[in-house]
Amino acid sequence: RKAITQPARQIAVNAGDDGSVVVGKILEKDQYNYGYDAQSGEYGNLVSKGIIDPTKVVRTALQDAASVAGLLITTEAMVAELPKKKAPAMPAGPGGGMGDMDF
Repeated sequence: RKAITQPARQIAVNAGDDGSVVVGKILEKDQYNYGYDAQSGEYGNLVSKGIIDPTKVVRTALQDAASVAGLLITTEAMVAELPKKKAPAMPAGPGGGMGDMDF
């Protein structure tokens, strides 16, 4: 469920709005075409406003995502970078000054 709401959330964040609020308002409605117009900041029927995704773009994105997921599932090993450990800080040096000159 979170994955299906993430595109709408990201569009709202990119427009400078709170993504959680926008997704919440969209999910309140039970209409298939209801959504958020980030350019005008209004909610409404996105199809009647002319805001639609071409089917080929959506299909290609889903196919590519499924292909990558399938590839990761079927591989026996994956190459990734190990997190680098930070080197310990340098120890403090001896105090400076002149001997027998303290209070």
